[in-house]
Amino acid sequence: MDELFKFMEGFQHAVVISLLIIVWSMYSWIKENKSRSSKLPPGSKGWPLIGHTLSWYLSVSSSHPPSFVEGCVKRYGKIFSCKLLGRPTIISADPSFNRYILKNEGRLFRAGYPKSFRDLVGKKGLIAIHGDLHKKLHSIAINLMTSEKVKNNFITDIHIILQRTMNTWKDRNMFFEDECRKLAISLMANQLLGISTEEEINEMAPVFCDFVEGIISFPIKMPGFAYFKAMKARRVLISKICEIIDKRKCSPAGTKHNGLLARLLDEDNLSQEIVADFIISLLFAGHETTAKTMSFAIYFLTQCPEAVQQLRDENDSVRRNRNKEMLTWEDYKSMKFTRCVLEETLRLGGIAISVFRETIEEIEYKGHVIPKGWLVVPFFSAVHLNEDFYEDSLKFDPWRWQKIDQESKMWRTSELYMPFGAGARFCPGAELARLQITLFLHYFVTMYRWEQLKEDRTSYFPSARLVGRFPVHIQARKDY
Repeated sequence: MDELFKFMEGFQHAVVISLLIIVWSMYSWIKENKSRSSKLPPGSKGWPLIGHTLSWYLSVSSSHPPSFVEGCVKRYGKIFSCKLLGRPTIISADPSFNRYILKNEGRLFRAGYPKSFRDLVGKKGLIAIHGDLHKKLHSIAINLMTSEKVKNNFITDIHIILQRTMNTWKDRNMFFEDECRKLAISLMANQLLGISTEEEINEMAPVFCDFVEGIISFPIKMPGFAYFKAMKARRVLISKICEIIDKRKCSPAGTKHNGLLARLLDEDNLSQEIVADFIISLLFAGHETTAKTMSFAIYFLTQCPEAVQQLRDENDSVRRNRNKEMLTWEDYKSMKFTRCVLEETLRLGGIAISVFRETIEEIEYKGHVIPKGWLVVPFFSAVHLNEDFYEDSLKFDPWRWQKIDQESKMWRTSELYMPFGAGARFCPGAELARLQITLFLHYFVTMYRWEQLKEDRTSYFPSARLVGRFPVHIQARKDY
């Protein structure tokens, strides 16, 4: 009996000690999480389930995409927490933190795009992949599109496609954004795939438009939804790319092919799946940057006749000096005011208003703690349209780039101006895109005058666009 009492007494002690340990552990856990929570950037969780997603969508669908972010910045500061797309999220309007995020790609952060985006650009797409494969493919893309290779391999084809396409615009009413999309598809299909016939381009154009429309959409696999239509378009595009790859591989040794794809197949032994996803992600990125910046540039110029006149004077002068010859790389570099128009278009109507990243591990930045696995969104537009950095920031003012200090002009390194990103995911085709848009502006203002037929506005969801497709009347210049 005594032994039983002793056992029960010992058992009771063990239970009490265990309970004390559990209570102490729970208290420590709560204290630790409360401490960590207090170090989170300030913010709120928003509405149940949807968080701040609706407010964010309404903002980016408007002509002023940072409106939601600006409201939160006034309440919480330039780095704040919220809930987007069902996930706890940190949004940054802080230029230093934005650059910190992009410069620490692969170490502290990785791409964190929505499912629809990942599915459409592909598991092996340059925009969505991580780690060693991303480093390898990004290095290949950078190597294939250096300034020297853009200068030597692309400039002649750009001239030919621009002139051939834009010669058909004479004395027409058109939806300018639609024509710019077709032009950009022609350029990208030629430069990436070596496609040059109008028949092939016309086949690809509507398919590619369906693909782009579903990039940011609800991933619902049912007819009538943008995602379903876009995935169908992706299969058609992948099939076309694979068909071209097979033709390239079967062609006789020594046959010369145009396009980055041909050089890609020559340079690296990559699987067909990787090459196809690699090309489709470059097609998307290149098309969006080129098409939208072309149409935005003319849209903004329409509202600023003084800029149109100075742009036209500069390009007329360059054209007279070249007579009927094609422009050279030196001509491209000499167009200083044209470059100001380009920079101002990218600042005011930047195509990539933000990017999505997620934390690989818990991160501490300037006293804030961001837990592992959280979504992080550097919002570039909130910097590009900030009065603290750009006076009268909502005004189209290309002359500001003649006054801005040299450091802020550096689109590769400035934290105040990042139209092509930064770090390991810096856009490899940035120089090519700038060349395409500059030459487009040159030919358009020297060949044509135009008149806007109806009011329009910008929107940035599901991607950057002009809501009314920018209807214009194009008229050939009599003095051209």
